[in-house]
Parts: sequence; C-alpha cells; structure tokens
Amino acid sequence: MQNIISLLKSGGVMTYPLIILAFIACVIFLERFLYLHRGKISAIEFVSGIKSSLKKRRLLEAITICDESYGPIPRVVKEALVNSEKPTDILSQAVNTTAINQFTLLSRRIASLALIAKISTLIGLMGTILAMLGMFQTMAESGSYVSASELAQYIYNALISSALGLFLAIIGWIGYSFLNSKLKALAQDIDWSANEMILFIMRGMPENEDLYIKGQAEQK
Repeated sequence: MQNIISLLKSGGVMTYPLIILAFIACVIFLERFLYLHRGKISAIEFVSGIKSSLKKRRLLEAITICDESYGPIPRVVKEALVNSEKPTDILSQAVNTTAINQFTLLSRRIASLALIAKISTLIGLMGTILAMLGMFQTMAESGSYVSASELAQYIYNALISSALGLFLAIIGWIGYSFLNSKLKALAQDIDWSANEMILFIMRGMPENEDLYIKGQAEQK
C-alpha cells in the first residue's frame, strides 16, 4: 500500500485529478451496473405471463403484475395495457414514447465513462509534459552538468503520469463497453416487448372480465 502511495506521489500534480476521475468512474460503473442488472428480466417469460392473464380476460391482474414488477419492460407493457382500447396509432405512439423514456433512463451517465477515458489520457499526457518541463528547467539552472540519476528520476515521474492516464483510460473504456453491451441487450428486450404487445392487442385482445362483470351489474 505504501508503495502505491509513493508511486502516485511520484506522478506529480496531475495524479490528483486522475485519482478523482478514477473514483467518479468507479461510482458510475457500480451504480449503472446494479441499475441495469436489477432491471434485467426475461422478456419472453414476462410477456407470456401477461398474455396468459389477458387470455383469461384479467386486464386488471395484468396491470397489477406490471406495477409489482421492477424494470423497463413492465413499464412498457403496462403502457400498452392502459392504452389497449385506444386507436392503433395512439397505442403505438404511447408505447414507443415510454420505451424511449425507459431507454433514456437506462443509458444515463454511461457515456460519462467514455468521456473519462478520453480525458484521463490527456491529463496523463499533461502530467508528462509538466514533468519534462521541470527536467529541462533543472538542467538550465544547474548548468552543463546534470547527473544521469536526476534525469532518470524526471523521466520516471513523467512516465508514471502517462501510465496512470492510460491505465484509467483502458479501465474506463472496458467499463463503458461492458455497460453498453448490457444496455443494447436490454434495449432489444424492450423493443421486442413493445412490438409483441402492440401486435397482440391489434390482433384482438379478449374482452376484459372485470369490465364485462361491471357492465352486467349496471344492466341489472
């Protein structure tokens, strides 16, 4: 641990913003990973369960299932259910709007990891440049004689800054790519669920049992 702290100190002043960026990247990755993981459900099984309830003319039961389930897919399916009696164009627009909103919530802050990866490389390069400037300033002040050990120390510090920047960039880009792949898979499930529910409703959803019973009671 002490060696790591000593190594970070050797990187110069630009090491501190790199440490801050690394902390921010870790927080973003963990928060988005847990959010995406929690929202991941089997779209096929969930939609099949909703269809099963609808085939039994239990619309309110299907809506309740959506309310009690977590994630973007239940939100999209519920939007289709509450608009099931509206014209097809209104139904499609409502479902697609909800799907887009859910995707926006899922993708929030993920792009920040890619930005951190790019910025960290530049910050590491800036640290290297500052270290090299310090080396040349020392050479100018000391005259013609500069020991090889002093030059090696300045070069060592300069390389540490670049290495830290590149390391953070690589880790940040790996995290971004990983979350982006999970996001795309979840987006495909959302799109499939939305289209599947729209097609099911357009083909003719069975009459809601609760509404049917209510209508019969009113007639009596």
